[in-house]
Amino acid sequence: MDLGLKGRVAVVAGSSQGLGRAIADALAAEGVDLVVNSRSADKLAAVRDEIVKATGANVEAVAVDLTPAQGAATLIEKAEAAFGKVDILVTNTGGPPAGMFEDHSAEVWSEAIAQNFESVVNLVRAALPGMKKRRWGRIVNVTSISVKQPVDGLILSNSIRAGVTGFAKTISNEVAPFNVTVNSVLPGYTRTERLIHLAEAVSKRDGKTIDEVYDGWASEIPLGRLAEPSELGVVATFLCSEQASYVTGQSVAVDGGWIKGLL
Repeated sequence: MDLGLKGRVAVVAGSSQGLGRAIADALAAEGVDLVVNSRSADKLAAVRDEIVKATGANVEAVAVDLTPAQGAATLIEKAEAAFGKVDILVTNTGGPPAGMFEDHSAEVWSEAIAQNFESVVNLVRAALPGMKKRRWGRIVNVTSISVKQPVDGLILSNSIRAGVTGFAKTISNEVAPFNVTVNSVLPGYTRTERLIHLAEAVSKRDGKTIDEVYDGWASEIPLGRLAEPSELGVVATFLCSEQASYVTGQSVAVDGGWIKGLL
């Protein structure tokens, strides 16, 4: 299937590893001009070179921290300077710390909100005017299965990702007349660096080995296994495509059936 993405310009936040990297790889394979982002310039340069070598795509690397409000504006400005526009925005941030409510101070809550909610709002604020002007845009937010079924021990993610979902659903209605779609992808238990950190936290809390934690998660998933990052990458890329032009305001789970609800 031709996704109609060749020549489009995409900014993928948090794309030096994990799910962001998988989405960047999938978009580049479709002929998208790509801006990758993370806080580490060295790691990002290596990722850029790897994607160019694998796909031949035009790739720019912009190392900037998206937690401060100016970081989002800087990323979009540099993307527009490099390619003249931003058609696709993928918001993606590292998950906040695991733990129960009383494990987190007010400062930790504030940091998590800035990193995982405010960065999304700031990125959309920076990218949206150009999309509306050109009357074409795709915004895809990487959130979590926790927005549909909270995960024990992840109160920060459960709370803040739900806020992103409310923001995305609301703004999707506001920008639909401009041919801009807004959707979210909800990764389940996926083999990323983030999952390693969560497994370590659960292992310490419950007195289990890392392998026992992984096996426990897999036993909860109808497909009986953890996901690979590329499986989420292709779903996110489809939501950016011409073929997904009538899909907006949705939260699409890539979870192997883990979520038990009907919707």
